Amino acid sequence: MTRGLLFLVLASFLAGPVFAQGGPPLLTTDPDTPGPQTLELNIGVLPVLRHDSSSGGPGKGPVQVSNVQAPQFDLNYGIGDRIQLTYEVPFVWQSVPNQPNVTGWSNGFVGVKWRFYEQSEDGWKVSVFPQLQTDGPDGAVGKGIAETGVRMLLPVEISRKVGPVRVNFEAGYYIPIRSPHTHYERFFGLAFSHEFTRRFEAIGEVFNDYVLGDQPKDTVFDAGFRYTMHRSFILLFMAGRSFSSNNSGQPYFLSYAGVQILLDRNGRSFHVEH
Repeated sequence: MTRGLLFLVLASFLAGPVFAQGGPPLLTTDPDTPGPQTLELNIGVLPVLRHDSSSGGPGKGPVQVSNVQAPQFDLNYGIGDRIQLTYEVPFVWQSVPNQPNVTGWSNGFVGVKWRFYEQSEDGWKVSVFPQLQTDGPDGAVGKGIAETGVRMLLPVEISRKVGPVRVNFEAGYYIPIRSPHTHYERFFGLAFSHEFTRRFEAIGEVFNDYVLGDQPKDTVFDAGFRYTMHRSFILLFMAGRSFSSNNSGQPYFLSYAGVQILLDRNGRSFHVEH
């Protein structure tokens, strides 16, 4: 499967130009924005299952940790053709064997995306998407489902179209601002998609997240789809796992299931052409 993914990515670059299609339900973000005075609301459920040796206690083996974001709210508003305001926050449910289940709101993200270069609809597009990760609520930090302190997220997104395949690349860093116990973190993702019909789009990605000097060190792959039900009501789904073994601490299962709702400046739904 790994060789197949790498072959598809390589083949897409050799074929010619590429356009990026990232964002929910994928972990990788693309340079696109909703459009002038357009509201995009993504509501989803994101479960992540992993074996964690640090949660089992001294002398015990890895235990299964279930971390579910339900719901995860991702709100985007378009200003002009190339700017997007973003706010994202999840409600987390975490389960560890022989421990009480914990719930609460986790860290939020506030940001602005700016697509500063656009060659054409199918040509190169480049954007920056600085975001601020807000301080987690005290109760959620104490439960281990949120982080204390503030971090800056500085990513860049690049996309292009190659034949029928849409591809998007994103890379960036988390930089601690007011978080003395937090490490620097870097990530990158490569997403690709193909529209089989006007309603159905198949998607997939490889995503790597690496905390410098600490955990996690995750490399995951996933696949899924977007399906337009009616006008701007779009179903979102993906599922995947890490490349490593179940005992590595990386997720052996992750998924996203949700909906995307798009409203124009008058609050009306509309159909968006990719």
